[in-house]
Amino acid sequence: MASWGGEVYSPVKEKSPSMGSGHFPKEGFVQSAYVNGIEVVDDFGGTSSRPEIFTITPYSSTPNCYKAIKKPGSSEIWYDAIFYGGPGGTPRTTIGRREERSGEATQALGAAGGAITIMEMIPEKYKTMIGGAAVWKVDAHNGAIAEVILSFCITFLVLLIILRGPRKMLAKTFLLAIATVSVFMVGSNFTRPFMNPALAFGWSYIHKSHNTWKHFYVYWISSYTGAILSAMFFRLLFPLPPPNHIVDLEPLQDPPQTTASSGTGNGNGKIRYRSPSSTELLESGTANASSGQYSPPSSDSHQGLLSVDGGKMTAKRGIGRHESIADKIQRHRGILLLISVPIVLIGLVLVLMPGRSGSDAVVEEYTVHNRKGGPNSRGPKNYAVIFDAGSSGSRVHVYCFDQNLDLLPLGNELELFLQLKPGLSAYPTDPRQAANSLVSLLDKAEASVPRELRPKTLVRVGATAGLRTLGHEASENILQAVRELLRDRSMLKTEANGVTVLDGTQEGSYQWVTINYLLRNLGKPYSDTVGVVDLGGGSVQMAYAISEEDAANAPKPLEGEDTYVREMYLKGRKYFLYVHSYLHYGLLAARAEILKVSEDSNNPCIVTGYDGTYKYGGKGFKAAASQPGASLDECRRITLNALKVNDTLCTHMKCTFGGVWNGGRGGGQKNMFVASFFFDRAAEAGFVDPEKPVATVRPLDFEKAAKKACSMKLEEGKSKFPRVEEENLPYLCMDLVYQFTLLTDGFGLEASQTITLVKKVKYGEHAVEAAWPLGSAIEAVSSP
Repeated sequence: MASWGGEVYSPVKEKSPSMGSGHFPKEGFVQSAYVNGIEVVDDFGGTSSRPEIFTITPYSSTPNCYKAIKKPGSSEIWYDAIFYGGPGGTPRTTIGRREERSGEATQALGAAGGAITIMEMIPEKYKTMIGGAAVWKVDAHNGAIAEVILSFCITFLVLLIILRGPRKMLAKTFLLAIATVSVFMVGSNFTRPFMNPALAFGWSYIHKSHNTWKHFYVYWISSYTGAILSAMFFRLLFPLPPPNHIVDLEPLQDPPQTTASSGTGNGNGKIRYRSPSSTELLESGTANASSGQYSPPSSDSHQGLLSVDGGKMTAKRGIGRHESIADKIQRHRGILLLISVPIVLIGLVLVLMPGRSGSDAVVEEYTVHNRKGGPNSRGPKNYAVIFDAGSSGSRVHVYCFDQNLDLLPLGNELELFLQLKPGLSAYPTDPRQAANSLVSLLDKAEASVPRELRPKTLVRVGATAGLRTLGHEASENILQAVRELLRDRSMLKTEANGVTVLDGTQEGSYQWVTINYLLRNLGKPYSDTVGVVDLGGGSVQMAYAISEEDAANAPKPLEGEDTYVREMYLKGRKYFLYVHSYLHYGLLAARAEILKVSEDSNNPCIVTGYDGTYKYGGKGFKAAASQPGASLDECRRITLNALKVNDTLCTHMKCTFGGVWNGGRGGGQKNMFVASFFFDRAAEAGFVDPEKPVATVRPLDFEKAAKKACSMKLEEGKSKFPRVEEENLPYLCMDLVYQFTLLTDGFGLEASQTITLVKKVKYGEHAVEAAWPLGSAIEAVSSP
């Protein structure tokens, strides 16, 4: 019960005595009120059987006007309804207003605060397993289009279900759940299941990767655009009632004898209205106390007010006049709110965003060889110069990254790549000459880095299998000479361990990260990644992700060997990476191993007509064709002996060759990418287009090419294989037989299994060299 104008009034007693003094039944965006038995609803239309209880208080200083405020307890919606008084304070109409408090700002702050709390509370060793910056699986423009479409769909579905759907709350909830989950699942293939700027903001803020235009473009602007377009489209399909709608009502009776009118058609007792301002109410006049008659505002002056004519009450919409600026703002508050909320929220994010540059948007936490990459603070562009000092030659890679560690072009390519021959291992007794062989590469690489960034740009020299074969003293002398060259000649920044011999597993790990980074596989389940075989000159590395169960069952390595499994935290996901480097089984080193098997006699792997010496690692090996000529079958037999396949050294249930555990051959090996000399020899043999960065082949293709190479004479080599360098022609039969045997007998691939030969990987509109230096560069620019 409530006291209005000094009189006791119970407008809904006949409906529900327990509901209190006044109420608006509400469902979604619907509001209405029962006044003196007449149901009054707003422009959204519709009614509900679920009322809300309101507190009735005088409205400002306006005579005979009262407001109803929803009972405290709701954090989202409140109503301010003006009850316009009639004779003796009896209400004759209700003018309602609905305001919705936007929760986006609160959600954004809550998401960031929650993520901060988690990062502070969780133990350090588990931090790399949780959360991740909001990332998408497509480029920014496609991501923005996807966000617009997805936000449009989810907004339209929500409006349709709430406003036009079933009346039962259980049915509404069920349909909303189905719609939301379905759209989120579709979105997971594009911008991940976010479609929520606040949620995307939380982890991105913590990982300092939200201060980029792309995040605002995709997660904020696009989402709001889709939602606004959806609301406009919904109103186009389901328009509001005509503005001049007039409803005739039966004459009013005294409150005690009044019952709520109901029915269908035009005379159902519903009044459509808008909310007038208090100024309109004051100007219109209220009640004539002396005569006891009610004088409502004129319809010529105001819209949506009641008039009484001959005992009948009519709801009309008039044309407003003499509107003040405040009244115009009041009348258009919905449009102003729609425009202002996104602007305010985006401004809030801009104020809160981190000032430091972002960490990797693809590799959130990068750990290789017990080293973790963290956020960098060198600026919007970060360069890295990586030397690959291999056994067959020296190569330099220069990369440029943005704040999210996305590669940026250097000229027409995404990297500067230069190479020369021979490599550092060609100067085992002259360290100074070995270091000087890098001068031309160093000068060109440094020139590609802006002068002001050179002191901040890391340079690394990673020597691989070639130097490992020289022994510790010889290789260390060469590395020291290289350190002195960088110190005396270059402005680039060096690290204490920046010039070193990479161990085989580290090289293999970098290679695996490089290819899966370029393929955008990082962050997916291990079975969705690809395995990598990298055939270098002195060693061959195999790396692929395995299950946690296989990792737990991994055998302990023999004394002097590296561990078989490395744990890596990449993009918030923990990987168990099987990686092994087979020293002495790179393509050039394998030649020496195969020639050792035949000792000083002629070898069936040498092309007919050649008699010479093969030099590798400072030693010479006799390389002469056998009397009958080269033979594929005999060459394969000798190659199997060199690989030690089925050797008694195998103490595990499953081995590759040389007694090495094979990793279990799980889902991470089903898609194999093979690189380096595999691609080079395939292109030279003619069954791969050297102009294309990627080719799909089978191990059988190497065998077919080997038959052709083994059957030719040396003088026929240039005509049959014009792409092969002359110094490699005598060993072409050997190289192709070795590659076929390594893949099938060594690594256990089926001869007909499809594999991918890769020299470069498509990354956006560019192709990037699929080599381990990119993995090293990612770590370099991620370091504090």
